[in-house]
Amino acid sequence: MKSDANDFNRSILRQPIGRRTLFRTMAFTAGGLAVGFTPACKPAYNETPPVDPLVQTSCGRIRGYLNQGIYTFRGVRYGASTAGPNRFMPPKPPEPWTETRDASGYGYRAPQTNPATAGGAAPESELTRILWASDGFRVAPPESEDCLFLNIWTPTLDPAEKRPVMVWLHGGGFSSGSSSDLLYDGTNLARRGAVMVGVNHRLNVFGYTHFGDIGGPEYAHSGNAGQLDIILALKWVRDNIERFGGDPDRVMIFGESGGGAKVSMLLASPPAEGLFHAAVIESGPGVRMGERDEATKAAEVLLAELGIAAKNLPEIHKLPTSTILSAYFATTAKLAGQGGGRGAFRPILDPEVLPAHPFYPTAATFSEDVPVMVGWNKTEQTAFSLGQDELWSLDEAGMRDRIEKLAGPDMDRLIEAYRRQYPDISPSRLYFLAASYSGMGSGSVTIAERKAALGKAPAYLYRLDWETPVLDGKLISPHGLEMPFVFDNVEGGGFALTGGGEQAQKMADTLSETWIAFAASGNPNTPKSGLPQWDPYDAEKRPTMIFDTESRVELDPLREQRLIFEESAEDNE
Repeated sequence: MKSDANDFNRSILRQPIGRRTLFRTMAFTAGGLAVGFTPACKPAYNETPPVDPLVQTSCGRIRGYLNQGIYTFRGVRYGASTAGPNRFMPPKPPEPWTETRDASGYGYRAPQTNPATAGGAAPESELTRILWASDGFRVAPPESEDCLFLNIWTPTLDPAEKRPVMVWLHGGGFSSGSSSDLLYDGTNLARRGAVMVGVNHRLNVFGYTHFGDIGGPEYAHSGNAGQLDIILALKWVRDNIERFGGDPDRVMIFGESGGGAKVSMLLASPPAEGLFHAAVIESGPGVRMGERDEATKAAEVLLAELGIAAKNLPEIHKLPTSTILSAYFATTAKLAGQGGGRGAFRPILDPEVLPAHPFYPTAATFSEDVPVMVGWNKTEQTAFSLGQDELWSLDEAGMRDRIEKLAGPDMDRLIEAYRRQYPDISPSRLYFLAASYSGMGSGSVTIAERKAALGKAPAYLYRLDWETPVLDGKLISPHGLEMPFVFDNVEGGGFALTGGGEQAQKMADTLSETWIAFAASGNPNTPKSGLPQWDPYDAEKRPTMIFDTESRVELDPLREQRLIFEESAEDNE
């Protein structure tokens, strides 16, 4: 039985969904699919707790609430504030407390709004206005540098239960998002038997500015501060999750888009070793991370925007958050205008935190015993193409022009391969398939190949082919579509992506049980999913699970496509 929140969304959302509304709902899914948030310290809808569950954590006692049998704790502090003297520094555990702290409302999210656009325009469509007014799009928690909080959903508080633990790393690249989105509500995963944890951490300029080659040794890891936050959260999980009914020896990290890239990075980060036991990378293959030279250039441009000389770097701790954010947005605009900045404000190579790229030129060996599941959605690109009307009505010449930019001299070979597979394919759909594979698919295949090549823990490769009916099927299988299925939230936060209904719920049953099985054992096969046998990836057979209305395993699907993009796969991050 779904929650009252989902019943409410079902009734509100059974209206025609216009393009502008959907765009606002899923827009910039790479920016976190901002479906909605709950105000801090305010339980959602009718979630008035009938009991006040108390848990003694390593830092102090917290009080959550019970929602239809699921124990919920939100805004649980795992780290001290990262403001002022802690800015750009490795995170610190919080000071212990003696009082009982409320954990019914989400904590602060990381600063991410451009001060120049803060308090922007009101929602544009009538449906959007209805949703905002009724909490269908929840009001975002305030932003603050004091943002090291996590959220927990669990079916039990019995330490003897030892349920599998799923730790979610939100999307939004490395610049935006939070774990407080309605889409990421873990109630239904907990109902299926898992303990779900969502993590907030530092982002953008505060989480990923590399001062290590500019400042003193105290800034050595500033370029990976956001990742160190996640590692601190995983240590909190290790030390505390048993008190929430979880098994500290069965922890799975999973993330989509930027969250997938964060998972990729952690697989190559020695400080994270032993803190997780399985990993899922959804439409966010982080084959490579940033290089120090480009990251240092970005830091220099930032300091110039702030008017701070390198020798006076400590002055940056005295500046208001908004001043630094404004300089960050000016810096990214300037770098983009110069055709650079792709490797800036993201995790970077660091002898201690990230000594090598996660999957380039080979997979990191220190996590060789961690099973990995990785995959992408058939037409990721459609989510990024809303508002670009010309892409939805390409003629042959327009399609060929774009495919040539992707495949170069292999253009004709690639087009022929798609038309053999899909004889009636339109030029726009062909472009979306090719662009999606070149952007997400090839990187996912590369990760599976290089993980499998280690000959240790298995890799499992998937592709989501299920086509959403929203917008009359226009989006096909867009970026972010798997998340409502994984979280079993197709009638709640994921309705605008899936349209809800029986077929969407069937996909949710399949994917959520598959992900939980992987968290429990490192093997996605379970009778609960209804899937055929899914074998680990290998370079000979290349088994790939195709999630669809009738899911199936294909061996090396669209081989020609893979071969064409293989040489450039390491550049898809």
